[in-house]
Amino acid sequence: MATLIDGKATAAAVRAEVRRDVEAWVGAGNRAPCLAAVLIGDDPASASYVRGKSKACAEAGIRSDTLTYDASVSEADVLGLIERLNRDDEVDGILVQLPLPDHIDDRKVIHALAPDKDVDGFHPVNVGRVVIGGPGFAPATPAGVMELLRRYEIDPAGKRAVILGRSNIVGKPMANMLLQKGVDATVTVCHSRTRNIEQISAEADILIAAIGRAQFVTGTMVKDGAVVIDVGINRLEDATTPRGYRLVGDVDFEAASAKASHITPVPGGVGPMTIAMLLKNTLRAARINAASLV
Repeated sequence: MATLIDGKATAAAVRAEVRRDVEAWVGAGNRAPCLAAVLIGDDPASASYVRGKSKACAEAGIRSDTLTYDASVSEADVLGLIERLNRDDEVDGILVQLPLPDHIDDRKVIHALAPDKDVDGFHPVNVGRVVIGGPGFAPATPAGVMELLRRYEIDPAGKRAVILGRSNIVGKPMANMLLQKGVDATVTVCHSRTRNIEQISAEADILIAAIGRAQFVTGTMVKDGAVVIDVGINRLEDATTPRGYRLVGDVDFEAASAKASHITPVPGGVGPMTIAMLLKNTLRAARINAASLV
């Protein structure tokens, strides 16, 4: 059986480290870091996610302000809000919860963010910094994957990493982070038009599934001894559970764990790392902001 990569425990350790660093930061005479979260509309999943982020911020000693707007708010008003937050020296990080209502262009909103306050790492400047290995903000989910690999002493150097999915949030930044000098993986990115995806997956030393399809990765797609990182989270109907559904990843966990050397569960794997890395980005944003005000 594979070694379980415990994202919940690892995230708890990261959050404790952030809290320690925030206490030291404030103890040195600085104000507490501040994250402004923008929530538009009444999507329950988005609201729940933002509440989770706010709770994690409070536990780490980070101030969190949630700015909530009705789904009918105009694009111009949202862009005006972003401009005000960019100029506010008391705000270190800005997070815009996606998805946005259809009448608001999420690209316009993301592009309007000040890059040094874009703790989600979605602004084109931060995307470029990730590509070239610069000091920008990396998106929290792939950053969390890298942190799991580091803490479990899984060295990607010289290994073949296969990423299933090419999203701007996970797949593309994940590929660039694994390609960086000093990480040194050989990376293949697969997507919906990839031919022989099963064969390519089965050649991976590190297989990262972020394709958004429940239990897509079967046991035959996993190489003996591979490291399997499951980024997906999907609902499957299950009348035997109190909620009528259960959460599964993009990987058939039972089949894959019989062959893998290491594997992340769903839930409890990559998911908890996302908020933990967001906290790290927010503290870093506070340091950047403080330096710019000197």
